[in-house]
This record gives sequence, C-alpha cells and structure tokens, in this order.
Amino acid sequence: MLEFNQSQPLTLGVELELMILNRRDYNLTRGSDDLLLQVNRKPHGFDIKPEITQGMIEIGTAVHSDVNAMLEELLAIRKLLVDSAHKLNLGLAGGGAHPFQHWEDQRIYPKERYRLVSELYGYLAKQFTVYGQHIHIGCPDGDVAVRLTHYLARYIPHFIALSASSPFYQGVDTSFQTSRLTSVNAFPLSGCMPVVDSWSAFNDYFERMEALGIVASMKDFYWDIRPKPEYGTVEIRICDTPLSIETPVLLAAYAQMLARRCFEEEWNDICSEPYLTYSYNRFQACRFGFDGVMVDARSKNQLGLQEDLLDTLRALEPHAEALGSQHQLAALRQRALKCHSDSRWLRQVFEQSGSLSEVVRRQSEHWMYAEPGVGVN
Repeated sequence: MLEFNQSQPLTLGVELELMILNRRDYNLTRGSDDLLLQVNRKPHGFDIKPEITQGMIEIGTAVHSDVNAMLEELLAIRKLLVDSAHKLNLGLAGGGAHPFQHWEDQRIYPKERYRLVSELYGYLAKQFTVYGQHIHIGCPDGDVAVRLTHYLARYIPHFIALSASSPFYQGVDTSFQTSRLTSVNAFPLSGCMPVVDSWSAFNDYFERMEALGIVASMKDFYWDIRPKPEYGTVEIRICDTPLSIETPVLLAAYAQMLARRCFEEEWNDICSEPYLTYSYNRFQACRFGFDGVMVDARSKNQLGLQEDLLDTLRALEPHAEALGSQHQLAALRQRALKCHSDSRWLRQVFEQSGSLSEVVRRQSEHWMYAEPGVGVN
C-alpha cells in the first residue's frame, strides 16, 4: 500500500520549470549541465535540478505557511540563477512553452527515469519540453488529500486562466491562451483522478493499475491534480510557468485559500457528476482564458469564467484574512477584473515587434530582472 506521510495542513511549496536560452536569438539551448555546475560551485541549500530535456531547469521552494516568505525564497533562488547564467552568457525565462523551438532539436537529460520515459513515449518525451508550475498543499492524511483533490477540480479553469502564458508553439500562434496543456494531454495517464472517496479506495485503484503493469509509482500519473503521498500533499500541476516571479506566489495563495475553505467546511461532496463537464471547462480555459465559460453539470447553468472567479474570490475573503493573504487576494481580483494575462502581453509584444525572438528576449528580461509587483501589462 502507498503510505500517505502526514504534513502540516495548509503548508505550501511550489516548483517552477524554467527555459534556458542562448543570448543570440533566444532559442532554447542545451545548457542545464553547465548551469547546474555553475550554480553548485558553492553550497546554497536550494532545490535546483534538471528536467526531462536539456533546455530546462526546475526550481523548488522549501515548505512554507506564509506566502510572503515563499516570495523571499524565490527571489533568492532567482538571484543565484541569474548570477550563474550571466557567467555563462545564458538567459532564463518563464512561460509555458517556448514560442519557436522545435521539439526534434531537444535532447533528453541523461537520467534513468527520463530515459525510461523517452523509451516508452517516443517523441512525446521531447515534445514535453514545456514549462509548468506545480503547487503543493499540505494535508493531514490521505482521506483529506482525496477530498481536496476532488474539491480543487472545480477550480482548475481558474488556475489555467490566471497562469496562461503559452500562446505560441513551434513558431505559430495557436489561438489558445495556453498551448502547453495539449502536450500534457497526449500522455495516456493524463486527465483527472478517478472518483474514489478515500485513501483506501485510492490504494485499491493503484494496486490494480500496478498489477496490470500500467504504473509503477505515482509519477506515472500525469493528472492535473494528484495526491503526493511521499510529501503528504496534494499537487496542482495545471499551471503554466508565469512570466513574473510574483505570480507563482499569488497562485499558491489562491490554492491555500481554497484548501482552507475545503478543510473548514469539511467538504465531502464526492461524486462523478461534476466530472461530466471537467474536460469541457478545462478546454474553455485553455482556449479562451478569462473569456471562457464554465458549465455546472448539476444546475445545468453556464457562467463566464471571469465572473465565476470573481465570485469565488469574494467568498474567500474570510479565509484570506485568516491566512494573512489579503494583499494576494486583492492582486488576484485586479488580474481577474482587468483580464490580466501573460498570453495577451506576449501577443502584444509580437504585434509590436513582429519577432518571436524579441518576444522571448522580453519575457526573459522580465523573469530575470523585474521586481515583485511590476506586471507585464
């Protein structure tokens, strides 16, 4: 059986996948080994590691209960990375997908798990050179983690709209706010967790999948949200990596507010009906962002995503106050009211410059140097 390691409820951690760029035309470059070597010349204590292809690097925060402390850690990690990148004449950037790289040019990082993924999934592994933010939320036990996973599924379109930053892919404007998730969708074990109602029921499901030879660990599930038993968390995996250093903290604060409401209300309304519209609502957010619609399978009503997000933020005000996250709630509300979108900004830069290289240069400058509170819009 999978043992769920208890963690402090509502604690947070985030992981960010970042682009490694040359400074000539701002295409991806196979710089992860050189960058890691430079970063690790002196002890630093941060979680900085390679990802599946060599034009990527991943950073992770420690466990936090206060989102302001999380931002301070991310700023310290960024300073270390930027100083190291300068010495190698490399650029770094957020964003969910590089606008003009070609997947066939990428190289799998020489790590055993990545090698196995490449052997199993073929070209999909290289196409997985996309960049996401993961958010971990602490849970006291597996039953609570299962409930929280189902609870958060309702709000996945919000996270997509708030983080969308991949309108371009393979040199083309995709007409989507986030193209990154189409790469995730190609994996056979993507989507959402089955409708299990307890950790015991989840273990039964996992054991059946393991016995069939389909999975060997939780890492084999590419779900939008999944329990992470070794950490004692629920992991939200749906977000593009934002362009700004502050936005990941806002998204984590939103997840923490939602989780607190779930815990405080002892929510346990687990059933299959909301999943009838899950994929459709997810598509609407990917394609249209704040202009998408959300369909409620129970009431059979449709509501604009922006309106639904604003209604939810109003309902979360007491939870934001209890967590000391009023500033983050206000910033999220402003983004929703203004339809603030990284994807919109990237398109504006391209309209002004006519150059995708210039788009990546600008997004790299913003991630590496912009101070918190300085938005791309």
